Formats: sequence, C-alpha cells, structure tokens
Amino acid sequence: MKVLLVSATEFEIASYFKQKDTIDVLLTGVGMPIALYHLQKKITENRYNLVIQVGLAGAFTTKFELGETVFVKQDTFGDLGIEEKERFTPIFETDLFNKNEFPFENGWLVNKNKILQQSTLEVVKAVTINKVTDKGSIKQQLIDSFNPDIETMEGAALHYVCLHQNIPFIQLRAISNYVGERDKTKWKIDLAISNLHNELIKLLKQL
Repeated sequence: MKVLLVSATEFEIASYFKQKDTIDVLLTGVGMPIALYHLQKKITENRYNLVIQVGLAGAFTTKFELGETVFVKQDTFGDLGIEEKERFTPIFETDLFNKNEFPFENGWLVNKNKILQQSTLEVVKAVTINKVTDKGSIKQQLIDSFNPDIETMEGAALHYVCLHQNIPFIQLRAISNYVGERDKTKWKIDLAISNLHNELIKLLKQL
C-alpha cells in the first residue's frame, strides 16, 4: 500500500518525518489555500492508496479532553460565506452555491472510509477556517452555523481534494486547546502530539 502522510508543519509529524523510505511525507504549510495546492500537486505526481492527514485541533466543548485524539468524519469550509450586520450566512445556505454539488453533501465533505467505522476513537464533525480568533462572537457563529466538534486550518482541503480525486483518506487530529482560549499556558500541546503519534502508529499497523 502506498501511503501519503500529510501535515501542516514538521512539528506535528516530527517522529515520522524521516520515514520516507516506507511512507511519503508532505508538509503543506499552514492554511487552506496552501494545503489545497501542495496536496493536489503531490497526488497528481504520484498515485496513493491512502492519504493520512495528522495535526492539532481546537475543540468547541469540554466533552473532549485536551490531548484526546479523534477521527474526522465530515468537514467543511467554516468561514466561506457572507457576513451582513454581524450575521454570518454560510455560502452553502445562499443562492451562490449548490450545497449538494459534488463532493459536498448538504454542505459537508463526508469521509465514508470504513476505518472510521471500525475505530474506537471518537468520530467528529470539523470546520476548517482561515483565521483563528479569540472572539466569542466568531466561535458562536461557527456553532450556530455548523455545530462542529473541532476546528482546524487545513482539514477541509484534504477532504475536498481526495473526494474529487477518489483517493481514500483519513483525518486524524489531537485536541490541544479549546476554541477561543488563546492563553497557551492552558494548552496541552505536548500531550496532544504524543497521543497523536501513538494513534498514528496504531493506524499504520492496521493497514
């Protein structure tokens, strides 16, 4: 099986960065536009049986513990839309976009990989955003529009490209913080990275 391991930064994938003899590694950089370009370029040059994206995430509620690792079932572009009079309307709820146009399903990019169904990890909904913020009003907009479990800055790019290219994929995330909390002394980055790598090892052994 030919596997591509994707992350935004080397920091999130350091323990596997040197394993290029068995697994191809792609560091896209941070953010949707950059991730979209580099991922599309990589899979155009090489054919993969599976793409695995790993990284950190923020959780919207404390039902998820800091350091917990989750699989993402569905993702979407969380800040693509129209804001008028402090009210945000997702692009999927306007006349500008058909929310069921492939690869979207009711505005979501859904991963139907059987690995998610077999896992003991929590399977979650995510939103991908271009700008991280500590504003409570922005957090509430995302909750009202999507009711997500976590947020990242690249996840929907993975779903969008792989669904279009018909390549099986997995998005594996570890929760380092709660959305809106910018005091990094309260984050659990080291724990999240450790748990992320442990779950990645388990996943790769199952393939």
